[in-house]
Amino acid sequence: MPGRTSRGAVVPRPGQVFDPVARALDLIGDKWTLVLVRHLLVRPRGFQELRVRTGIAPRVLSTRLRQLTSAGFVEPVSGPGARSTYGVTDRGRSLEPLIADIARWYVHHALTDLDLDTEVFTETSPVSILESLPFLLREDRALGADVTFEIRLSGEGGGVWTIRIDDGQCSVSPGFAAGAHVRYTADARVWCGVALGFTDPREAIRDGLLFKEGGRAAMDHYFHQIARVSRASAASESPQTGERGESPERRAT
Repeated sequence: MPGRTSRGAVVPRPGQVFDPVARALDLIGDKWTLVLVRHLLVRPRGFQELRVRTGIAPRVLSTRLRQLTSAGFVEPVSGPGARSTYGVTDRGRSLEPLIADIARWYVHHALTDLDLDTEVFTETSPVSILESLPFLLREDRALGADVTFEIRLSGEGGGVWTIRIDDGQCSVSPGFAAGAHVRYTADARVWCGVALGFTDPREAIRDGLLFKEGGRAAMDHYFHQIARVSRASAASESPQTGERGESPERRAT
């Protein structure tokens, strides 16, 4: 039976309410749906790789994968060896705009409006930062851009990645970049600090911790650094300059 408020208004039963947001969340379920689909949008991944990417407990991951498969968001796909890998279905891929909007909301609003503590990211792994770069892209600066970066990292979590910006779109892939415009070389922890805005790139270059080769294009011109976003509103910056009013040609990274 419908209830009543203290003022006597009738409170409808849930079935009497049409709310697309609530109904969508009923179908999506908890946060792991979007998190797991987000990682599978890049490419099919196996159980252990999903654990490494997300930090999810194995029992929870196993349950969520079964639920996602049953709901038609995910499907097992053939992979190397006997172990199953998982990929997104067309239904799962339809969640891509929603996932991107949530990530960009976090970067553009949560970090500034909610005054979140970015110190929790000081131990973040390089691969998690690199794979999040499409969500950190400054769309206004990336429009019309055509630039390829190569990142070479040593130490724990190191490797080589190619970052491509093409007219407002960003893609990240492992491996060396053919014809890279700019190449960065550093220890993985140093680069993470620079990429997130905890470390001043000019100091890192001056101290011989970060090396840049190639043209004048700079990654911090094209990407938000979350530690800086949390300290100052991006709205106060000109779309043609960096945080300190410098042109991209003069910026160190």
